[in-house]
Amino acid sequence: MKLTTRDRLLMALTVFSLFFGAGNLIFPPFLAAQAGPHTWPAMVGFCLTAIGCPVLGVVAVARFGSLEKLAGRVHPVFASVFILLIYLSIGPGLAIPRTASTSFEMLALAFAGPDAPLGLLQAGYSLLFFTVATVIALKPAALTQRLGKVLCPTLLCLIAVLFAAALTAPHSYGPVTAQVYASAAPLQGFLDGYQTMDAIAALVFGGVIALNLRGLGVEDDKAMLTETTRAGLGAGVLLLAVYCALAHVGGVSGGAWPGAANGAQVLTNMAGGVFGHGGMVLLAGIFVVACLNTCIGLLSSVGGCFHRLVPRVPYPAWVGLFALLSMAISNAGLNQILALSVPVLNLLYPPAIVLILLAFVPGSADRPLLWPLAGWVTTAVSALTCAGRAGLLPAALTGLLEHLPLYSMDLAWLLPAAIAAAAGWCARRTAE
Repeated sequence: MKLTTRDRLLMALTVFSLFFGAGNLIFPPFLAAQAGPHTWPAMVGFCLTAIGCPVLGVVAVARFGSLEKLAGRVHPVFASVFILLIYLSIGPGLAIPRTASTSFEMLALAFAGPDAPLGLLQAGYSLLFFTVATVIALKPAALTQRLGKVLCPTLLCLIAVLFAAALTAPHSYGPVTAQVYASAAPLQGFLDGYQTMDAIAALVFGGVIALNLRGLGVEDDKAMLTETTRAGLGAGVLLLAVYCALAHVGGVSGGAWPGAANGAQVLTNMAGGVFGHGGMVLLAGIFVVACLNTCIGLLSSVGGCFHRLVPRVPYPAWVGLFALLSMAISNAGLNQILALSVPVLNLLYPPAIVLILLAFVPGSADRPLLWPLAGWVTTAVSALTCAGRAGLLPAALTGLLEHLPLYSMDLAWLLPAAIAAAAGWCARRTAE
Protein backbone atom coordinates (compact mmCIF):
# COMPACT_ATOMS: atom_id res chain seq x y z
CA MET A 1 0.00 0.00 0.00
CA LYS A 2 1.27 3.45 -0.95
CA LEU A 3 0.95 6.10 1.75
CA THR A 4 -0.59 9.48 1.02
CA THR A 5 1.27 12.74 1.58
CA ARG A 6 -0.86 13.31 4.68
CA ASP A 7 0.05 9.87 6.07
CA ARG A 8 3.74 10.53 5.49
CA LEU A 9 3.52 13.90 7.20
CA LEU A 10 1.78 12.31 10.18
CA MET A 11 4.48 9.63 10.37
CA ALA A 12 7.22 12.27 10.32
CA LEU A 13 5.46 14.11 13.15
CA THR A 14 5.07 10.82 15.03
CA VAL A 15 8.80 10.11 14.82
CA PHE A 16 9.56 13.70 15.86
CA SER A 17 7.26 13.33 18.87
CA LEU A 18 8.96 10.08 19.86
CA PHE A 19 12.33 11.83 19.98
CA PHE A 20 11.40 15.28 21.20
CA GLY A 21 10.46 15.35 24.87
CA ALA A 22 10.77 18.07 27.46
CA GLY A 23 14.36 17.05 28.16
CA ASN A 24 15.36 17.87 24.59
CA LEU A 25 14.33 21.46 25.22
CA ILE A 26 17.12 22.08 27.72
CA PHE A 27 20.27 20.91 25.91
CA PRO A 28 20.63 23.20 22.84
CA PRO A 29 19.99 26.43 24.80
CA PHE A 30 22.47 25.42 27.50
CA LEU A 31 25.08 24.56 24.87
CA ALA A 32 24.64 28.01 23.33
CA ALA A 33 24.75 29.76 26.70
CA GLN A 34 28.10 28.05 27.40
CA ALA A 35 29.59 28.25 23.91
CA GLY A 36 28.74 31.90 23.16
CA PRO A 37 30.27 32.87 19.79
CA HIS A 38 31.27 29.23 19.18
CA THR A 39 27.62 28.08 19.28
CA TRP A 40 27.23 27.12 15.65
CA PRO A 41 30.41 25.03 15.28
CA ALA A 42 29.30 23.24 18.47
CA MET A 43 25.82 22.74 17.00
CA VAL A 44 27.32 20.95 13.98
CA GLY A 45 28.71 18.28 16.30
CA PHE A 46 25.54 18.27 18.39
CA CYS A 47 23.34 17.62 15.37
CA LEU A 48 25.45 14.63 14.32
CA THR A 49 24.64 12.72 17.51
CA ALA A 50 21.27 14.32 18.36
CA ILE A 51 19.75 14.16 14.86
CA GLY A 52 21.92 12.17 12.46
CA CYS A 53 22.41 9.11 14.66
CA PRO A 54 18.74 8.86 15.76
CA VAL A 55 17.47 9.12 12.18
CA LEU A 56 19.97 6.52 10.98
CA GLY A 57 19.11 4.40 14.03
CA VAL A 58 15.45 3.96 13.15
CA VAL A 59 16.41 3.13 9.55
CA ALA A 60 19.05 0.63 10.74
CA VAL A 61 16.51 -1.22 12.86
CA ALA A 62 14.09 -1.24 9.90
CA ARG A 63 16.81 -2.75 7.69
CA PHE A 64 17.44 -5.61 10.12
CA GLY A 65 13.90 -6.06 11.41
CA SER A 66 14.61 -5.60 15.14
CA LEU A 67 17.19 -4.38 17.62
CA GLU A 68 17.80 -7.96 18.71
CA LYS A 69 18.85 -8.93 15.18
CA LEU A 70 20.98 -5.81 14.77
CA ALA A 71 22.88 -6.18 18.06
CA GLY A 72 22.92 -9.96 17.68
CA ARG A 73 25.34 -9.58 14.77
CA VAL A 74 27.98 -8.89 17.42
CA HIS A 75 27.02 -11.76 19.76
CA PRO A 76 23.84 -12.94 21.52
CA VAL A 77 25.33 -12.11 24.93
CA PHE A 78 26.28 -8.64 23.73
CA ALA A 79 22.75 -8.12 22.42
CA SER A 80 21.12 -9.19 25.69
CA VAL A 81 23.32 -7.00 27.91
CA PHE A 82 23.29 -4.02 25.56
CA ILE A 83 19.50 -4.02 25.19
CA LEU A 84 19.04 -4.39 28.95
CA LEU A 85 21.31 -1.39 29.59
CA ILE A 86 19.43 0.65 27.00
CA TYR A 87 16.09 -0.03 28.67
CA LEU A 88 17.50 0.75 32.10
CA SER A 89 19.02 4.03 30.89
CA ILE A 90 15.90 5.25 29.08
CA GLY A 91 13.90 4.00 32.05
CA PRO A 92 14.57 4.20 35.79
CA GLY A 93 18.30 4.80 35.49
CA LEU A 94 18.23 8.23 33.84
CA ALA A 95 15.37 9.28 31.58
CA ILE A 96 12.40 8.70 33.90
CA PRO A 97 13.97 10.43 36.94
CA ARG A 98 14.96 13.30 34.66
CA THR A 99 11.30 13.95 33.82
CA ALA A 100 10.50 14.68 37.47
CA SER A 101 13.67 16.64 38.23
CA THR A 102 13.37 18.77 35.08
CA SER A 103 9.73 19.69 35.68
CA PHE A 104 10.41 20.45 39.37
CA GLU A 105 13.32 22.67 38.37
CA MET A 106 10.97 24.71 36.18
CA LEU A 107 8.34 24.96 38.92
CA ALA A 108 10.93 25.98 41.50
CA LEU A 109 12.28 28.71 39.25
CA ALA A 110 8.75 30.03 38.63
CA PHE A 111 7.26 29.81 42.13
CA ALA A 112 9.82 29.07 44.87
CA GLY A 113 11.43 31.93 46.73
CA PRO A 114 15.10 32.06 47.76
CA ASP A 115 14.34 30.71 51.23
CA ALA A 116 12.03 27.89 50.15
CA PRO A 117 12.85 24.37 51.50
CA LEU A 118 13.62 22.97 48.04
CA GLY A 119 14.60 19.50 49.28
CA LEU A 120 11.28 19.01 51.07
CA LEU A 121 9.30 20.49 48.20
CA GLN A 122 11.04 18.24 45.68
CA ALA A 123 10.32 15.13 47.75
CA GLY A 124 6.63 16.00 47.91
CA TYR A 125 6.48 16.90 44.26
CA SER A 126 8.19 13.68 43.12
CA LEU A 127 5.78 11.62 45.23
CA LEU A 128 2.77 13.31 43.62
CA PHE A 129 4.33 13.24 40.15
CA PHE A 130 5.12 9.53 40.15
CA THR A 131 1.83 8.60 41.81
CA VAL A 132 -0.10 10.26 38.99
CA ALA A 133 2.23 8.83 36.35
CA THR A 134 1.96 5.30 37.77
CA VAL A 135 -1.83 5.35 37.90
CA ILE A 136 -2.07 6.56 34.30
CA ALA A 137 0.69 4.22 33.07
CA LEU A 138 -1.46 1.22 34.02
CA LYS A 139 -3.84 2.24 31.19
CA PRO A 140 -1.99 4.96 29.30
CA ALA A 141 -3.26 4.76 25.74
CA ALA A 142 -6.19 7.20 25.67
CA LEU A 143 -4.79 9.98 27.85
CA THR A 144 -1.26 9.96 26.47
CA GLN A 145 -2.65 10.16 22.94
CA ARG A 146 -4.72 13.23 23.86
CA LEU A 147 -1.79 14.83 25.63
CA GLY A 148 0.46 14.14 22.68
CA LYS A 149 -1.91 15.82 20.22
CA VAL A 150 -2.03 18.95 22.36
CA LEU A 151 1.50 18.89 23.74
CA CYS A 152 3.58 18.82 20.56
CA PRO A 153 1.88 21.86 18.94
CA THR A 154 1.98 23.73 22.26
CA LEU A 155 5.69 23.14 22.70
CA LEU A 156 6.42 24.14 19.12
CA CYS A 157 4.36 27.32 19.51
CA LEU A 158 6.23 28.22 22.68
CA ILE A 159 9.57 27.68 20.97
CA ALA A 160 8.41 29.84 18.06
CA VAL A 161 7.40 32.65 20.44
CA LEU A 162 10.71 32.51 22.32
CA PHE A 163 12.64 32.38 19.05
CA ALA A 164 10.78 35.42 17.73
CA ALA A 165 11.55 37.27 20.97
CA ALA A 166 15.23 36.30 20.66
CA LEU A 167 15.34 37.56 17.08
CA THR A 168 14.13 40.98 18.16
CA ALA A 169 16.19 41.15 21.35
CA PRO A 170 19.06 43.65 21.26
CA HIS A 171 21.40 41.34 23.19
CA SER A 172 24.29 39.51 21.57
CA TYR A 173 25.60 36.07 22.48
CA GLY A 174 27.44 35.93 25.80
CA PRO A 175 31.08 34.99 26.35
CA VAL A 176 32.38 31.42 26.43
CA THR A 177 31.73 30.04 29.93
CA ALA A 178 33.06 26.52 29.24
CA GLN A 179 36.49 26.88 27.65
CA VAL A 180 36.34 23.52 25.89
CA TYR A 181 34.02 25.16 23.35
CA ALA A 182 36.72 27.68 22.49
CA SER A 183 39.22 24.94 21.60
CA ALA A 184 37.07 22.05 20.34
CA ALA A 185 33.50 23.24 19.83
CA PRO A 186 32.39 20.57 17.28
CA LEU A 187 33.79 17.71 19.36
CA GLN A 188 32.19 18.99 22.56
CA GLY A 189 28.92 19.48 20.70
CA PHE A 190 29.20 15.88 19.47
CA LEU A 191 29.41 14.72 23.10
CA ASP A 192 26.62 17.07 24.18
CA GLY A 193 24.34 15.30 21.72
CA TYR A 194 24.66 12.14 23.82
CA GLN A 195 22.54 13.84 26.49
CA THR A 196 19.41 13.71 24.35
CA MET A 197 19.67 9.89 24.55
CA ASP A 198 17.91 9.78 21.18
CA ALA A 199 20.40 7.54 19.34
CA ILE A 200 19.96 4.71 21.85
CA ALA A 201 16.23 5.40 22.07
CA ALA A 202 16.04 5.17 18.27
CA LEU A 203 17.13 1.55 18.47
CA VAL A 204 14.04 0.87 20.60
CA PHE A 205 11.66 3.14 18.69
CA GLY A 206 12.29 1.32 15.41
CA GLY A 207 9.78 -1.35 16.40
CA VAL A 208 7.19 1.25 17.40
CA ILE A 209 7.52 3.01 14.05
CA ALA A 210 7.10 -0.29 12.21
CA LEU A 211 3.88 -0.97 14.14
CA ASN A 212 2.52 2.47 13.19
CA LEU A 213 3.33 1.87 9.53
CA ARG A 214 1.63 -1.52 9.59
CA GLY A 215 -1.40 0.21 11.07
CA LEU A 216 -1.44 2.41 7.95
CA GLY A 217 -1.36 -0.67 5.74
CA VAL A 218 2.37 -0.97 4.96
CA GLU A 219 3.33 -4.65 5.00
CA ASP A 220 6.00 -5.15 2.33
CA ASP A 221 9.55 -5.11 3.75
CA LYS A 222 10.89 -2.85 1.01
CA ALA A 223 8.02 -0.38 1.43
CA MET A 224 8.51 -0.50 5.21
CA LEU A 225 12.16 0.52 4.84
CA THR A 226 11.29 3.27 2.36
CA GLU A 227 8.55 4.79 4.51
CA THR A 228 10.66 4.54 7.69
CA THR A 229 13.46 6.39 5.91
CA ARG A 230 11.08 9.12 4.75
CA ALA A 231 9.57 9.51 8.22
CA GLY A 232 13.02 9.64 9.81
CA LEU A 233 14.28 12.27 7.38
CA GLY A 234 11.15 14.38 7.89
CA ALA A 235 11.57 14.20 11.65
CA GLY A 236 15.25 15.07 11.27
CA VAL A 237 14.45 18.26 9.33
CA LEU A 238 12.00 19.35 12.03
CA LEU A 239 14.47 18.52 14.80
CA LEU A 240 17.14 20.57 13.03
CA ALA A 241 14.86 23.61 12.82
CA VAL A 242 13.79 23.33 16.47
CA TYR A 243 17.31 22.77 17.82
CA CYS A 244 18.70 25.72 15.87
CA ALA A 245 15.89 27.95 17.17
CA LEU A 246 16.55 26.81 20.74
CA ALA A 247 20.27 27.38 20.32
CA HIS A 248 19.66 30.97 19.24
CA VAL A 249 17.35 31.49 22.22
CA GLY A 250 20.04 30.10 24.52
CA GLY A 251 22.75 32.28 23.02
CA VAL A 252 20.73 35.46 23.52
CA SER A 253 19.61 34.37 26.99
CA GLY A 254 23.21 33.59 27.97
CA GLY A 255 24.29 37.02 26.80
CA ALA A 256 21.52 38.87 28.62
CA TRP A 257 21.24 36.72 31.76
CA PRO A 258 24.52 34.80 32.25
CA GLY A 259 25.26 32.28 34.99
CA ALA A 260 22.53 29.67 34.41
CA ALA A 261 23.42 26.22 35.78
CA ASN A 262 21.42 24.22 33.21
CA GLY A 263 19.16 24.57 30.20
CA ALA A 264 16.00 24.86 32.28
CA GLN A 265 17.36 28.02 33.87
CA VAL A 266 18.44 29.38 30.48
CA LEU A 267 14.90 29.07 29.09
CA THR A 268 13.32 30.40 32.27
CA ASN A 269 15.59 33.46 32.21
CA MET A 270 14.52 34.15 28.63
CA ALA A 271 10.81 33.60 29.23
CA GLY A 272 10.85 35.67 32.43
CA GLY A 273 12.99 38.43 30.98
CA VAL A 274 10.79 38.87 27.91
CA PHE A 275 7.30 38.06 29.23
CA GLY A 276 7.70 38.55 32.97
CA HIS A 277 6.55 36.12 35.64
CA GLY A 278 3.62 34.98 33.50
CA GLY A 279 6.04 33.66 30.91
CA MET A 280 7.88 31.66 33.55
CA VAL A 281 4.61 30.19 34.82
CA LEU A 282 3.51 29.22 31.30
CA LEU A 283 6.87 27.62 30.57
CA ALA A 284 6.77 25.70 33.87
CA GLY A 285 3.26 24.41 33.18
CA ILE A 286 4.17 23.17 29.72
CA PHE A 287 7.26 21.43 31.08
CA VAL A 288 5.20 19.67 33.76
CA VAL A 289 2.69 18.36 31.21
CA ALA A 290 5.46 17.39 28.79
CA CYS A 291 7.47 15.59 31.44
CA LEU A 292 4.43 13.80 32.83
CA ASN A 293 3.47 12.58 29.38
CA THR A 294 7.03 11.39 28.71
CA CYS A 295 7.19 9.67 32.10
CA ILE A 296 3.93 7.81 31.47
CA GLY A 297 5.17 6.57 28.12
CA LEU A 298 8.53 5.46 29.49
CA LEU A 299 7.02 3.72 32.52
CA SER A 300 4.62 1.75 30.35
CA SER A 301 7.30 0.93 27.76
CA VAL A 302 9.94 -0.26 30.21
CA GLY A 303 7.37 -1.99 32.44
CA GLY A 304 6.03 -3.85 29.42
CA CYS A 305 9.53 -4.88 28.34
CA PHE A 306 10.44 -6.36 31.72
CA HIS A 307 7.04 -8.04 32.03
CA ARG A 308 7.78 -9.82 28.75
CA LEU A 309 11.20 -10.85 30.08
CA VAL A 310 9.82 -12.04 33.44
CA PRO A 311 6.10 -12.71 32.87
CA ARG A 312 5.61 -14.15 36.36
CA VAL A 313 5.96 -10.62 37.73
CA PRO A 314 2.80 -8.72 36.72
CA TYR A 315 2.99 -5.57 34.65
CA PRO A 316 1.64 -3.28 37.44
CA ALA A 317 4.38 -4.53 39.78
CA TRP A 318 7.10 -3.63 37.27
CA VAL A 319 5.60 -0.17 36.72
CA GLY A 320 5.39 0.42 40.48
CA LEU A 321 8.95 -0.77 41.05
CA PHE A 322 10.40 1.48 38.36
CA ALA A 323 8.34 4.42 39.60
CA LEU A 324 9.75 3.97 43.13
CA LEU A 325 13.32 3.69 41.87
CA SER A 326 12.87 6.71 39.63
CA MET A 327 11.34 8.75 42.44
CA ALA A 328 14.33 8.06 44.67
CA ILE A 329 16.83 8.98 41.95
CA SER A 330 14.91 12.09 40.89
CA ASN A 331 15.41 13.66 44.32
CA ALA A 332 19.12 13.93 43.60
CA GLY A 333 18.25 16.99 41.47
CA LEU A 334 18.58 17.84 37.79
CA ASN A 335 22.24 18.87 37.89
CA GLN A 336 23.25 15.66 39.66
CA ILE A 337 21.26 13.47 37.26
CA LEU A 338 22.82 15.22 34.26
CA ALA A 339 26.27 14.67 35.77
CA LEU A 340 25.48 10.97 36.36
CA SER A 341 24.28 10.59 32.79
CA VAL A 342 27.67 11.54 31.32
CA PRO A 343 29.57 8.30 32.12
CA VAL A 344 26.54 6.11 31.38
CA LEU A 345 26.00 7.67 27.97
CA ASN A 346 29.74 7.67 27.25
CA LEU A 347 29.53 3.90 27.71
CA LEU A 348 26.39 3.24 25.63
CA TYR A 349 26.65 5.75 22.81
CA PRO A 350 29.87 4.53 21.13
CA PRO A 351 28.67 0.94 20.53
CA ALA A 352 25.26 2.29 19.50
CA ILE A 353 26.90 4.57 16.92
CA VAL A 354 29.08 1.72 15.63
CA LEU A 355 26.07 -0.62 15.27
CA ILE A 356 24.13 2.05 13.42
CA LEU A 357 26.99 2.82 11.02
CA LEU A 358 27.76 -0.85 10.34
CA ALA A 359 24.14 -1.38 9.32
CA PHE A 360 24.81 0.82 6.27
CA VAL A 361 28.15 -0.71 5.21
CA PRO A 362 27.59 -2.55 1.89
CA GLY A 363 28.47 -6.20 2.14
CA SER A 364 28.86 -6.17 5.93
CA ALA A 365 26.73 -9.31 6.18
CA ASP A 366 29.47 -11.17 4.29
CA ARG A 367 32.13 -10.15 6.84
CA PRO A 368 31.42 -12.38 9.88
CA LEU A 369 34.26 -10.89 11.97
CA LEU A 370 33.41 -7.25 11.21
CA TRP A 371 30.55 -6.91 13.68
CA PRO A 372 32.09 -8.82 16.63
CA LEU A 373 35.47 -7.08 16.38
CA ALA A 374 34.06 -3.57 15.99
CA GLY A 375 31.32 -4.08 18.58
CA TRP A 376 33.41 -5.68 21.32
CA VAL A 377 36.46 -3.42 20.86
CA THR A 378 34.35 -0.26 20.92
CA THR A 379 32.49 -1.41 24.03
CA ALA A 380 35.69 -2.47 25.79
CA VAL A 381 37.47 0.83 25.15
CA SER A 382 34.40 2.81 26.20
CA ALA A 383 34.03 0.79 29.40
CA LEU A 384 37.73 1.11 30.25
CA THR A 385 37.66 4.85 29.58
CA CYS A 386 34.66 5.32 31.87
CA ALA A 387 36.30 3.18 34.56
CA GLY A 388 39.52 5.15 34.24
CA ARG A 389 37.66 8.43 34.61
CA ALA A 390 36.09 7.07 37.78
CA GLY A 391 39.47 6.04 39.20
CA LEU A 392 38.65 2.32 39.10
CA LEU A 393 41.64 1.22 37.02
CA PRO A 394 45.33 0.81 37.88
CA ALA A 395 47.34 3.91 37.12
CA ALA A 396 49.42 2.08 34.50
CA LEU A 397 46.35 1.05 32.49
CA THR A 398 44.85 4.52 32.75
CA GLY A 399 48.15 5.92 31.51
CA LEU A 400 47.97 3.69 28.43
CA LEU A 401 44.43 4.81 27.69
CA GLU A 402 45.47 8.45 27.96
CA HIS A 403 47.78 7.96 24.98
CA LEU A 404 44.81 7.21 22.72
CA PRO A 405 43.81 10.13 20.46
CA LEU A 406 40.97 12.29 21.82
CA TYR A 407 41.04 10.60 25.23
CA SER A 408 40.61 13.97 26.94
CA MET A 409 37.39 14.48 24.94
CA ASP A 410 36.00 11.02 25.86
CA LEU A 411 36.36 9.96 22.21
CA ALA A 412 39.21 7.48 22.73
CA TRP A 413 37.03 4.75 21.19
CA LEU A 414 37.13 6.23 17.67
CA LEU A 415 40.57 4.98 16.55
CA PRO A 416 40.29 1.47 18.09
CA ALA A 417 36.80 1.11 16.58
CA ALA A 418 38.10 2.09 13.13
CA ILE A 419 41.05 -0.30 13.39
CA ALA A 420 38.82 -3.16 14.59
CA ALA A 421 36.32 -2.53 11.79
CA ALA A 422 39.11 -2.49 9.20
CA ALA A 423 40.56 -5.73 10.57
CA GLY A 424 37.12 -7.36 10.53
CA TRP A 425 36.55 -6.25 6.96
CA CYS A 426 39.94 -7.51 5.76
CA ALA A 427 39.68 -10.86 7.55
CA ARG A 428 37.18 -12.24 5.02
CA ARG A 429 39.24 -11.00 2.09
CA THR A 430 42.34 -12.64 3.51
CA ALA A 431 40.45 -15.91 3.90
CA GLU A 432 39.24 -15.64 0.30
